[in-house]
Amino acid sequence: MPHVALCQVTSTPDPAKNLELVRSGVQRAADAGASVVVFPEATMARFGTPLRPLAEPLDGPWASEVARIAERAGVLVVAGMFTPADADRVHNTLLITGRGHHLGYDKIHLYDAFGFFESRTVAPGEKVVTLTVDDVTLGFATCYDVRFPTLFQALAEQGASVVLLPASWGAGEGKREQWELLVQARALDSGSWVFGCDQADPTASGITDEKVLRAPTGVGHSLVADPFGRVRAGLDAGPDTLVIYADPELAEKSRRATGALANRRSGTIF
Repeated sequence: MPHVALCQVTSTPDPAKNLELVRSGVQRAADAGASVVVFPEATMARFGTPLRPLAEPLDGPWASEVARIAERAGVLVVAGMFTPADADRVHNTLLITGRGHHLGYDKIHLYDAFGFFESRTVAPGEKVVTLTVDDVTLGFATCYDVRFPTLFQALAEQGASVVLLPASWGAGEGKREQWELLVQARALDSGSWVFGCDQADPTASGITDEKVLRAPTGVGHSLVADPFGRVRAGLDAGPDTLVIYADPELAEKSRRATGALANRRSGTIF
């Protein structure tokens, strides 16, 4: 199993500046022994920024430069970006690149909650995405997806023992606690490692602009939960990086112990 890094950053509205965050984060993570490097949702440009003018395809200049960064470092990079969808909307896409791979996951569940309406500017994805690296299958989910257990169970049923979960979690009363609880719950009920990589809290970087803070721009507190739902590592509010090894055999132990997948009754109402 590869060592996985979570790079908790505060994205700016400028994709070029955010490439520098990716470049420096990948270097730190690779130096620490990581072969998979995860950045938050909206790494390309933070929420609160007009997204349609910035959106690029996976073979566009932004994603192509991230691919070059990943290939030079010999790592797989996962980072949130925006790709064109229709005339008015974008896809909220996880770029997955490096180690001979270049693909995307479009966020399935859109954040129409807590007074924010992501679906006004973002079109939903439809496909579950997994990828095998070093004989370990990785699954992918984004932020609000964490509230939907069936996605994580579907990833597990497709062989994923590790789920990478970039986020730009909206702040508010009890929201940090919900984030931590949901990451643990999805790990337990899918029997998977869940690596939740949030945007750093912008206030920890000295950002006080109320317009910025009204958008879901992160609370920090990225964390790793093991397949039994135990927190194995975590960060505080500000920009930081952690690297951790996840034993894929623990996923099988959890699934045998809980029966959460084997005993699931698909198609029932309860």
